[in-house]
Amino acid sequence: MAKPGYGKRSAPDQRPRTRDDFALLPTRERYVAGFVDHLPEGAAMSVKQLAKQLPLYGQQAISTALTALSVAGHLRRVRCSAGGAGDEMRWVFRTFWSRTARDNEWWNTYLATEKAVLAAAPVPSSSVPDTAPPPPWAPAEEPPPLPAPEGLGTEQAPEPTAVPHRRTPAQTPDTEPAPPSPPAPGTVPTTPRAPGAGRSPAYLALARLGRDDHRLTLSADDCAALETQATEWLARGVSVDYLAHALTAGLPAQVDSPLGFLRRRLTDKIPPQLPTDNARPAAAPTRRLLMECTDCGRPGRPEALPDGLCRPCRATHSPADQTPPDSAEIADVKAHMSNLRDLLKPV
Repeated sequence: MAKPGYGKRSAPDQRPRTRDDFALLPTRERYVAGFVDHLPEGAAMSVKQLAKQLPLYGQQAISTALTALSVAGHLRRVRCSAGGAGDEMRWVFRTFWSRTARDNEWWNTYLATEKAVLAAAPVPSSSVPDTAPPPPWAPAEEPPPLPAPEGLGTEQAPEPTAVPHRRTPAQTPDTEPAPPSPPAPGTVPTTPRAPGAGRSPAYLALARLGRDDHRLTLSADDCAALETQATEWLARGVSVDYLAHALTAGLPAQVDSPLGFLRRRLTDKIPPQLPTDNARPAAAPTRRLLMECTDCGRPGRPEALPDGLCRPCRATHSPADQTPPDSAEIADVKAHMSNLRDLLKPV
């Protein structure tokens, strides 16, 4: 699993920054919200990281403040799948921040859009340069030494001794090589070619049928006549082995005309058009976006986490239902307190 950093992602369509953006929040939440609002895009917003930068409050206070900001509609915690090898799934963690308070319906609609998924997706490694700059302590490459000036303490290399030119004796007629014989008129010199070179896979597949089964022995002219039909089979996405199996399966005991028999099979059993492997489009990796409970980190769909909190955390942070006491209970308490005062009076 990727290291959780909860990098900041700004929500769209926010109002311009003013001094009264968080005036209705308590002091601690207003202090944390003002700091988070000025953080740059992508900055880490984990509880531990914020506690290091805000000396007035500890991790528990920061966690409580972020929960209150989530309930107020200013932030949502999400996790986005980043792929993985095999069955392993890697996740990256993000925090969507909005200076303008949003309700649950707005957050649910925005987090379901492709724009939110792309904003939470990890940055591809191709955008990072492959080569990093050298560290400052690495010595710079020394420039190549300059050539020494002439005549300053350097010995010049001795000039090579001139060798007199010697004339080679002319070759005698007995030692001269015989000139190549010219080709006969009307003939073109040919280069030897390996057998089977330049033949199509369909031609070679038809030529091998006679070796596998003598009933389908074809001549060179027969293979050339059926080459076009066999090539059409291969163009429809089938392999050479599939072609050979389709032509040799279920042969009769005797085949009088291999050429006519194979021409009929190539016509009647031609397969449907199949896409080749190269033409098959590569499936784009699907990314999933899950919301997290701001307090405990439990993942879930945005609809299941109103105010960014799961059900247990929402019950914990919501104020308990306090029903006002009725008049009878108030009278009983007053009578009891009056009785206690009478007992405390000196006799």
